[in-house]
Amino acid sequence: MPIANPPPSARSAEPGRTGGAAPSGQGVRRSGSGRDQRRAVGRPRADRLAPYVLVAPAVLVIVVLRLWPLLLGANFSFTGDGQRNGTTVGLDNYLELFRDPLFRGALRNVGLLVLILPVAVAIPGLLATFIHLRVPGHRLYRSVYFFPAVLSPVIVGAIFNLLLAFDGPLNAVLGAVGIGPVDWLGDPDVAMFTVVGVHVWATFGMALVVFLAGFATLDATLVEAARVDGASLPQIIWHVIAPSLIRTIQFVFVTTMIGMLTSMFGLLYVMTSGGPEGSTYLPEYYIWVQQGQLNRPALASAASTVLFLIMLVVGLLQISLLRRAGREA
Repeated sequence: MPIANPPPSARSAEPGRTGGAAPSGQGVRRSGSGRDQRRAVGRPRADRLAPYVLVAPAVLVIVVLRLWPLLLGANFSFTGDGQRNGTTVGLDNYLELFRDPLFRGALRNVGLLVLILPVAVAIPGLLATFIHLRVPGHRLYRSVYFFPAVLSPVIVGAIFNLLLAFDGPLNAVLGAVGIGPVDWLGDPDVAMFTVVGVHVWATFGMALVVFLAGFATLDATLVEAARVDGASLPQIIWHVIAPSLIRTIQFVFVTTMIGMLTSMFGLLYVMTSGGPEGSTYLPEYYIWVQQGQLNRPALASAASTVLFLIMLVVGLLQISLLRRAGREA
């Protein structure tokens, strides 16, 4: 019996033959792969741009609110005050600064702060170590140590003015044990140490929190292994904890130094007003005196520029020294 030939439409749909539905499917497949390729090419470009887009608002805020005013202040420091207001005076303001005994005294006090800085960092570091090692009452200590950080500098200064008065409670206690009274805020040789000590007491709570955050990343097995090997607590701190927290220590060093140079105005104003005999002047207090009391904004801008350079140099030196110490450890 003869077999009828299939209709043309059926022949076009058979496998292996050209035309019909097969070419259209291949065309769709090719166009889809083209879109995938374009997406694959576009995605890495978007991934590269994403970090810049996310960082751009923060960079814009820093440039507009920090760097631009800094440049304006530095430029203003080369102009005159009073009768020479707005005229270019070159380095006259800077020469006047370094001829002023009050500003030179402020710079000497900055050197004193640099020398005291390791103690100001070691105190919260050691206390955080004891809390991390869970000494009895460590939860209570954590709250007590942080409490002064929430107090206003004006309140702290007023409290210590009462405690450190010549006829105040502290001298009464010293007199009870046979030690003569100390003029804590009136002796030029003692006043600066007193104010710095109060500042450290009032602010070390923030550094304590930073150290505790660093301890959260510390590998506890290292400390336990050192204990098993018979290491003492000082050896554990020096050879295990300190190298592991070198980044945290760098951060605390820099932020503590910046805080000492820029956040002591409230204490100085309330406790000593820069006295006695200008012995407790710091650059930030000197800037306020020139700007707010003597109406010397250009000279105050020059002092601000010097303060910025001091913080920059000290911060970079601290980071360099701590990095070297970390590599040697």
